[in-house]
Amino acid sequence: MTEGTPTQIQLFTFEHDASRFELLIRIVYWILIGIVLWIYGIIACICLFIQWFHILILGCRNEALSNIARGYLEYTVHVMPYTYFMTDKRPDVMPVAVKILEES
Repeated sequence: MTEGTPTQIQLFTFEHDASRFELLIRIVYWILIGIVLWIYGIIACICLFIQWFHILILGCRNEALSNIARGYLEYTVHVMPYTYFMTDKRPDVMPVAVKILEES
């Protein structure tokens, strides 16, 4: 890999080993992640509703509103491997900046 080239990490990968202790902690962590997703989801829905009117009236999108909706989707995808038992690596409870790339 050359210098300056970003490292790509496969987000959804199979891990054979699993911790029983982590399985118990996961329940509490799910509750925390669920609360954050619920609040963030409500905020994202409000922003999408406002964005709809913004597009209808002005004929263009608002970048700040779009960034909030994108952040919600990125956070959702970021916590999925943990919440669906694919990994024992705990994600941050609070949203962090992540990039989701699609290969063409």
